Amino acid sequence: MNTPIYDYIKKYAASGTVRVHMPGHKGRAPVAGLEALYRCDITEICGADSLFEADGIIAESEKNMSSLYGTAATAYSAAGSTLCIQAMLAIMKNEGRRVIALRNVHRAFLNAAALLDMDVEWSMPDYNGGILSGRADMKDIERLLAADERPACVYVTSPDYTGVIADIPALSRLCRKYGAKLIVDNAHGPHLAFMPENIHPIALGADMCCDSAHKMLPALTGAAMLHTSRSEYAPLLKQAMGLFASTSPSYPVMMSLDMCNRYIAESIRSDISVNLERLAAFREKFSGDILFSGDDPFHVTIRAAESGYNGIDFAQKLRENGTECEYADHDTVILLMAPFSTDEDFAGLSAAVLATVRKSEKTAPAKAAFAPKLPEKAMSIREAVFAQSEVIPVEQAEGRICGAVLVPCPPAIPIAASGEVINRECINIFKRYGIESVSVVK
Repeated sequence: MNTPIYDYIKKYAASGTVRVHMPGHKGRAPVAGLEALYRCDITEICGADSLFEADGIIAESEKNMSSLYGTAATAYSAAGSTLCIQAMLAIMKNEGRRVIALRNVHRAFLNAAALLDMDVEWSMPDYNGGILSGRADMKDIERLLAADERPACVYVTSPDYTGVIADIPALSRLCRKYGAKLIVDNAHGPHLAFMPENIHPIALGADMCCDSAHKMLPALTGAAMLHTSRSEYAPLLKQAMGLFASTSPSYPVMMSLDMCNRYIAESIRSDISVNLERLAAFREKFSGDILFSGDDPFHVTIRAAESGYNGIDFAQKLRENGTECEYADHDTVILLMAPFSTDEDFAGLSAAVLATVRKSEKTAPAKAAFAPKLPEKAMSIREAVFAQSEVIPVEQAEGRICGAVLVPCPPAIPIAASGEVINRECINIFKRYGIESVSVVK
């Protein structure tokens, strides 16, 4: 597959052209060793196209991506899936749709709802092992859809942070029944279209979804895509993205998306095939010591507490053995592999986990089986986010209204959403996840 953005930047970097345009580094690195990167960092010069008005090399690259995913249109983001989430919600707002969302959303969703002044009707998932992961309650979503005749959209995160994949076909059928749209935060699932069976949300009935290429594909941080299966949304993607994005998107990030097209076309399926075998062998090797969960094989989610380990301690021992995990709390450790992972990666991971298991003293297994309930709502998300606020210790927050959500990323999943009254259960969950302070409305 051709790579128009990469080819243009490579040619320009080697041309010796005097750069009397932005960026200010003029293609030269301020420290040795980064020269190649800086030479690739350009702006919207002649021939380089413009992301949100694309009709040249960027448009051509996006069409390549669209053909690989089988979409009606695909738009690039150099600002991660956050920009894509903002754009999807903006399109839904333009259609006057109310938003029904599964609670285990990323805080980027809440921030977008605040910016767009959209309130959210929450559906609590069937949590399993904490707030990170849960399956949609179809009856509850249908109850919310049926309760109001106004047009709606349903927003879900799939895969979630632990690799649990929602039943997208069932959600799609439910949305069609009520004339709703299905939008999916598929940030953790750009590889799903190329598994032995295509289980990407677009293939399974989603109207729009975002993919974070940098999470699972060989792309630079910030590289993401916004997909739609509906031709009527195709001209709206860039228009909505332009409301929130910088007019100076990163060309190295877009170049890395362009190179992902070639990787997908030429290598990803064979890499997935090889690594599925490696992942199965890894899980089998440690099945006597570790309980795993999740639907996506590349999310190696260790149920640490249920396996008799403290997840924080387990992650630290991995670190001491040369392996840095994606995420850890007391209950869970997430090891994020990818189609691009190598045999050396698996060998190093296996050695580190083996050493960690041998050095760890097991305790009685403990299941993190709490089921958070929706706190009372006191004001809208937008009112709470833009109200005067103060940051106070979590222990002092009972009865206060949550302001902007400050939950760190990862996992960036709200415990109390903006505008909700923080109760004792919220405080206990904050403390469980090591969150010591919270923003509250004054």
